[in-house]
Parts: sequence; C-alpha cells; structure tokens
Amino acid sequence: MADDAQDTWTTDLREAEAAFRAARPRLFGIAYRILGSVSEADDVLQEVWIRWQTYDRSGVRNAEAFLATTTTRLAINVLQSARVRRESYVGPWLPEPVDTSADPALGAERGEALEVATLMLLERLTPTERASYVLREAFDYPYDEIAEIIGHSPASVRQLVSRARRHLADERRASVATAEHKRFLTAFVAAARAGNVAVLEELFAQDVISYSDGGGAVRASKIPVVGRERVAKYIRAFAGTFWTGVSVEPAEVNGLAAVRLSKDGTVFAVVTVTVSAQGIDRVWWMMNPAKIMAA
Repeated sequence: MADDAQDTWTTDLREAEAAFRAARPRLFGIAYRILGSVSEADDVLQEVWIRWQTYDRSGVRNAEAFLATTTTRLAINVLQSARVRRESYVGPWLPEPVDTSADPALGAERGEALEVATLMLLERLTPTERASYVLREAFDYPYDEIAEIIGHSPASVRQLVSRARRHLADERRASVATAEHKRFLTAFVAAARAGNVAVLEELFAQDVISYSDGGGAVRASKIPVVGRERVAKYIRAFAGTFWTGVSVEPAEVNGLAAVRLSKDGTVFAVVTVTVSAQGIDRVWWMMNPAKIMAA
C-alpha cells in the first residue's frame, strides 16, 4: 500500500508539473505585462509553482485558470510594492526589455501591453486597471473571468478596462509599419554614431523625448531630454566617446526592432525607438546592467 501511495503521489506531482509547464509561457506573459520586469515576473512564477505544488489540486477543475488567477493576484500585490521602490529609482525607470525573437511565446499573444512605450503608459494606471487591461487586451479573457480573477464584478471590470483604454488612447500615437520602424531605427543609429545633428533632427518628431535608464549603476541622463533640437544635440555631445569600439547587433525587443550595443564582447545597452507619423517620438536607452540580461 505504501508503494501504491508513493506511485500515486509521484504521478500527481508529474501531472501538476506538466500542467504548470504548459501554462508557463502565458503565465509569464501575464506577469511581465503587469509588472514590466522580467526578474519580478520570474519571482511571481516561482511563488505560483510553490503554491501549486502544495495546493490540494483534487478540487481544481481547470489548472490553467487556477494558475492564471494565482499569477495575476500575486503580480498585482508585487506591483503595489514595486511602485514604492520605483519612486526612489535613480533616473527614469524603464521596463526590463525582453528578447521576443528568443521567446516567441511571449510575442505570440496580442501585441498590446508588450511594447516599451505601452508598458510605460501602463505605469500610470492602478494595479487593478493594469491587470484588467492586460488580461482583456493581450489575452482576450472574458469580462466575467477577469472579474473572478481580480475579485471585482463584471461591470466594474468593464469600467476598469474602459478607463485604461481611454487613458492610453489619449496619450498613444499610431505607430508605423514594422518595415518603416526598422528603417527609422537603422537611420537613427547611423546618425547617432556620427553625431549628425541635421539628420537626427530630420528623423525626430518635434516633441521627441529621450529616456536613459542607468538605474544609478552606470552613467546615464537622470532626466528625460525633450525636444527635437535638444535631443539631437544631447546625442551629438556624447557620440565621440559613447560609440568608440562599440559593436551593434540587431535584435527584437518587446516585439519591435532594437539594437544591442556591446563593447569587448559585453552588452552594455539595448536601444530602440518609437515611431509615429511625425517621426521618432521616443528614444529608449536601456543601460541598467541588472535589467538588460533578458534582452
């Protein structure tokens, strides 16, 4: 009997592990979009796995729904505490970039709430607004299922998603096609390396903003640089030293074309841009060593 019990326990654990592995790509996608952090998303999934192992699974009818609910609720809790830490962050806080070419499952869902610019806008929402928007827009969860997950009524969830959509629509510009985005990025990198102010100004929208995330670990601008002329001159000012000995490698980060910058074989920055009909309106310099490992 003891051997039978051991076999049953082993089989049950294997089934639990298989269910978790099958759901993991979606769980990570949910946690990452809510948190904007690879490391925090990984921590959430580790906690989900521990809870799933120790939970009485005999009463769970839908493993994926249970795991998604647990992931979302934990991510909301982590986001609430993370925002306090981000208030004391040195310089602009940017999401941790993820290599979506190496992780196709992350980019396979709808693209909403994955691009860096959108994740930055989501930072202005409440945790429940953000979670509701992510579940609805990125994963197409029904309103009643989202309501069960976050503990609100379906009517309340509709309001949360509606508010989030309005907020993003007010601030987000329509992006250009993928090929056009790559063209602008390539031209930007060439002009930045050369310190060519005239070309940079041609590429930029009038209200372009450059964000540099060094997190206090490396030298980077601690405030956003705003405006076509100011950003162009800012990039020219450090071109002579910044790009010396730098290798540029194309990448796909958060679903869009980007470049990895490396020196002596070590990646020290991930750079991408956001492009609208007016030109490049955001430049993202992700340089915090602790945050660029996943890209």
